[in-house]
Amino acid sequence: MTNQNETGLEIGNAMAMSVLNAIQNPVVMVDEEGYVAFANWEAESFFGASASHLARHKIASLIPFGSPLLALIDQVRERRAAVNEYRVDLSSPRLGQEKLVDIYVAPVINTTGSVVIVIQERSMADKIDRQLTHRAAARSVTGLAAMLAHEIKNPLSGIRGAAQLLEQSAVDEDRALTRLICDETDRIVSLVDRMEVFSDERPVDRTPVNIHSVLDHVKAVAKAGFARHIRIGENYDPSLPAVYANRDQLVQVFLNLVKNAAEAIGERSDGEILLTTAYRPGMRLSIAGTREKISLPLEFCVQDNGPGVPADILPHLFDPFITTKTNGSGLGLALVAKIIGDHGGIIECDSQSNRTTFRVLMPASKDASSEDASINPTGKTI
Repeated sequence: MTNQNETGLEIGNAMAMSVLNAIQNPVVMVDEEGYVAFANWEAESFFGASASHLARHKIASLIPFGSPLLALIDQVRERRAAVNEYRVDLSSPRLGQEKLVDIYVAPVINTTGSVVIVIQERSMADKIDRQLTHRAAARSVTGLAAMLAHEIKNPLSGIRGAAQLLEQSAVDEDRALTRLICDETDRIVSLVDRMEVFSDERPVDRTPVNIHSVLDHVKAVAKAGFARHIRIGENYDPSLPAVYANRDQLVQVFLNLVKNAAEAIGERSDGEILLTTAYRPGMRLSIAGTREKISLPLEFCVQDNGPGVPADILPHLFDPFITTKTNGSGLGLALVAKIIGDHGGIIECDSQSNRTTFRVLMPASKDASSEDASINPTGKTI
């Protein structure tokens, strides 16, 4: 009987662990002395450390000094009743910027001083709101691009033709001026051509795509050119299902992101870019005007150790004509946001000093998503 009870207890504990690890919010148990007694997988991701590492630290050392969370824990211990606190700022160099969360703290039954903490990140809802703003900004460029194509490109072709005619009869010292006219008109036409991409409303031709082959191709191109002096690392989930996307457009997106990362790093000798893929179930995006929801379980990240994005630019980073580059047009990331939006996905940037991460969430292939989700429902590498 004793063995059966012990076996049943072990099964129950295993099931409880599975349930807690399946929850898509960080869950932490803190003992009477303030040490982390348990952390689920989402908590490991949130704090950037394994459960065994967290267990060696008090919760006070993992969160900002003087955080309201510590007062909540004391309040729960004193009253022996659960409390909620909304919009608590846990931003810190350790946890990252924009860590605005809702917190639920409750006492653990039959223990003295132990509490359980459930953290609900508000940033995802805010990111979705910003994503819709990015798409609206991209749509605003559509009309401008169509107007520019007609009102600017046609006169420019006449200016370039006239300059070419003048060049034929010009003396040598004047030919430099006619060549300058041609070069500058070509530059303006190239800029307008890039903007015309925003007016392309044709449906995206999508198929199941292996994201790792895309990232490997982008890495090879980068190492052969603009990122030859930078270390590019990988942290891939080998069990990841195919992404439902256009391969060429994905190459364009990640080549742009990796190039931006390389330019941010500059010539520093310890420059590093990290490409990661992961499965994040539970992320769903509602489609405007319908009851349909798109599941976005595939997460692809491009991370660099550059100086970071200025705080005043970060909220507008994907808007057209926003750039930190001296000679940048500010259309690269706007185009990236449009491509990801056309695929029904989300792109967001988290940035602080020495760590900038561009995170892309996209749908899995319709043929593989259900099967792979059942094989790897936790999102952890098997």
